Amino acid sequence: MALIVQKYGGTSVGSVERIQAVAERVQRAVNNGDSVVVVVSAMSGETNRLIGMAKEIQAEPTPRELDTLVATGEQVTIALLSMALQARGQDARSYTGAQVRILTDSTHTKARIQSIDTDTIRGDLDAGRVVVVAGFQGVDEHGQITTLGRGGSDTSAVALAAALKADECQIYTDVDGVYTTDPRVVPKARRLDRITFEEMLEMASLGSKVLQIRSVEFAGKYNVPLRVLSSFQDGPGTLITLEEDGVEEPVISGIAFHKDEAQLTIKGVPDSPGIAYKILGPIGEANIEVDMILQNIGADDTTDFTFTVHRNDFDKALDLMRKTADELGAREVSGNHNIVKISLVGVGMRSHAGIASKMFRVLAEEKINIRMIATSEIKISVVIDDKYLELAVRALHDAFELDTPEVSLS
Repeated sequence: MALIVQKYGGTSVGSVERIQAVAERVQRAVNNGDSVVVVVSAMSGETNRLIGMAKEIQAEPTPRELDTLVATGEQVTIALLSMALQARGQDARSYTGAQVRILTDSTHTKARIQSIDTDTIRGDLDAGRVVVVAGFQGVDEHGQITTLGRGGSDTSAVALAAALKADECQIYTDVDGVYTTDPRVVPKARRLDRITFEEMLEMASLGSKVLQIRSVEFAGKYNVPLRVLSSFQDGPGTLITLEEDGVEEPVISGIAFHKDEAQLTIKGVPDSPGIAYKILGPIGEANIEVDMILQNIGADDTTDFTFTVHRNDFDKALDLMRKTADELGAREVSGNHNIVKISLVGVGMRSHAGIASKMFRVLAEEKINIRMIATSEIKISVVIDDKYLELAVRALHDAFELDTPEVSLS
């Protein structure tokens, strides 16, 4: 008998009919002999509806009251799912984050979990009940309702699985697993049977929306096996685990891309100690996150400095760079928001040479110019013009034979 934590997102519980379908799936797991804890989100669109009402009353809603408001969304779902299970003859009990005592810090709207009291849950499981817990929420030491931020239900599920030492944490979504790349761009993209936490973190940070980064970090830290499954169709999904010694990992597991990139360049800056801080200091102070950085030293003791930011921050960052250029006596400032970042991800890169050169060759053959390059131990990223996104991803997917389990370097 296994202890399973299942998490269902907003689309999976978006109607009474969908909640009935979730209850049926949970019942099957119980009939197979598993003990089940279910974590649910609010019904699809409910959180946005509640936030919208709050903003009609306060332009900037008070964080404490906003948490109290939006936490009600999950409370509806846990009660309805418990009723659906009881109607099937399955004993079930619902709990809010405060009732389970998912203890968090006091940072309203983006709290972090500190501990979970599992005694009540274990008592219910021992009595043969299904335990249904509200995701996305907890309570601080003063008894105040807190929420964990967008995607917090994934984090709730992983944290419960870690605290209960569950055999597996199953994340049910509207997709049936993690793919080698976005199937909307490459129709023959392949569902991965397994992927490492490290690879999944890279994929999530690079724009893959399958899982929230925080939940993957949490699962990797506490070694909670994660499985991504579809709540709309049966299948094995994708298992996310630690890298296993002795297992031959594929060289490339997937291709991720990030469309919301913008590039800024400041040219002819004096090449002197501290120049990077003088350029990026104002950017950081404006709470703008910088992604990739490239610095070129010229023969005239000046440097050209290029970096990327989120596209939403482009105009603000460009204004700051123009002020910095005036202060530093730079020659020119330019910007480009028509770019994308494409990345190859795979733990197999550690033991295989030639991945970067093959990637560059494939792009060259398609006459795609590379604007920036960044590498890490398991990732190679390039910035290119956004008009070449689909061509580049498809060419790389073919070249690294990601539509088949065996990956060739030839």
